[in-house]
Amino acid sequence: MMEGSANLLGLLLAISLATIHISVGGSQWLAKIPQNLWTSFAGGISIAYIFLDIFPELNKAQQAVEQSGSQLVSYFENHVYLLSLIGLAIFYGLEKAVVRSRAHNKAMTGESATEPGIFWMHIVFVALYNGILGYLFRESAVHGLRNCIILFFALGLHFLVNDIGLRQHNRKAYKKIGRWILAVAIILGWGIGQASHFNEAAVSAIWALMAGGIVYNVLKEEMPDNPDSHFGVFSLGAVVYAILLTL
Repeated sequence: MMEGSANLLGLLLAISLATIHISVGGSQWLAKIPQNLWTSFAGGISIAYIFLDIFPELNKAQQAVEQSGSQLVSYFENHVYLLSLIGLAIFYGLEKAVVRSRAHNKAMTGESATEPGIFWMHIVFVALYNGILGYLFRESAVHGLRNCIILFFALGLHFLVNDIGLRQHNRKAYKKIGRWILAVAIILGWGIGQASHFNEAAVSAIWALMAGGIVYNVLKEEMPDNPDSHFGVFSLGAVVYAILLTL
């Protein structure tokens, strides 16, 4: 794909995903679909995305780091998966802090919402997560329209489910400003990718860290453990996305 077309495609992808953050709260069509069905379907797609796309990308990241001449980066030459584990642990710890803050605030004030400090910490981490994904969209766009559509399909559903969880923690603050920050972060990340190019090994190491966050978010939000979850729909989502990735 020509560079100009790839740049435009990456921008359109970033804007489309940013739009999900902004508009998901008002998506009337989504309310008409039973939540257990579409979250199970999204979970199946996301699990297929993890095993068939993220894990292979981590292997590429491992190779990029191993070939790096940087002593600081090459320190992790055998630890890309460790970085991914650290990323998962960070997002798990953040989620625990959010849940505790929400429970504490409800006990003290009766309001089921996270405290301001924890809310902002959560938003900052997710904004960094979005910014890095936005940066990586430029690389994805180079590989063509088909790959971009497949990526958008997976991340779109992933963002959709994550937004619902973020809204539940602090509905007012998220609606007023949180969703806008996350939307801008994606486009800003894409813009940084256009303006500068970081060392490939360093980007790979950061990607490994973020991959752990993606894995955690999928397991937390998109594989419901309640009796209303639908295994058949989950399996359908996994099979459909696996076929798309392996065609």
